[in-house]
Amino acid sequence: MVVAILLSDSNPHIDADRGDLGPSYPITGRRETSMRDQIGFLSPTAEDPPVRMLITAGPTREPLDDVRVLTNKSSGRMGVAVAQEAIRRGHETHLLLGEGATAHPDLPPDACTRFDTTSSLQTQLERLFPSCDLLIMAAAVADFIPPQATAGTKMSRRDGPVTITLQPAADLVAALASSKQSHQRIVGFALEPAETLRARAEAKLQAKGLDAIVANPLDTIEAAAVTAAILSRDGTWTAAPPQLPKSDFAAWLLDRLGVENTA
Repeated sequence: MVVAILLSDSNPHIDADRGDLGPSYPITGRRETSMRDQIGFLSPTAEDPPVRMLITAGPTREPLDDVRVLTNKSSGRMGVAVAQEAIRRGHETHLLLGEGATAHPDLPPDACTRFDTTSSLQTQLERLFPSCDLLIMAAAVADFIPPQATAGTKMSRRDGPVTITLQPAADLVAALASSKQSHQRIVGFALEPAETLRARAEAKLQAKGLDAIVANPLDTIEAAAVTAAILSRDGTWTAAPPQLPKSDFAAWLLDRLGVENTA
């Protein structure tokens, strides 16, 4: 059993494993169970076997023609960091990584599959999700997509102003949550303005049927460090120490979820 010290809003920036903000201090405070016990991540009687993890990272890219795409600023660094840390801890891990995002050179080639469009990510998720225990959905998936581009075309400025009607994209994580098996758990991500971050994260967690959600402000995107929190389905809001490098946040997140080191 992993021991973690769950944080309250009155003490939001204490590291739950170390009792302070630094890496070398002993645990202080009372012992509590990990978030795994709150969200029922594994059976309470399990002997902490390796977890079959599926992680998504990076942006989707929707073609406007054969040359241009509609995409976003996601670097994929957060999801890549989580995948690296999960592999380091000895868990069976597969990363779905958007084109344009850079995979770390230490990531095994057979542990990573590329996706491009929202549709291609959906296909990979439908293929791999049934055999995973935990999905961490860190990819920045399009909210709106353009009509399917005609192959062999390229828009020209000579054609004058162009109007493109965007349609709502499928909610991939909500669809998976509606069909998950009893042992499976899903952690989503909410990238929102800081002023409404908690409220929007709570709404997304409930609407999508997630087990937990990582809430991070808009300035996280493209940044090397992150100030974020995780919200579990019982309403517990646990804030990470501010401005953690994404590799450190990845370790913090897996600690909160009870994904411990088995290597």
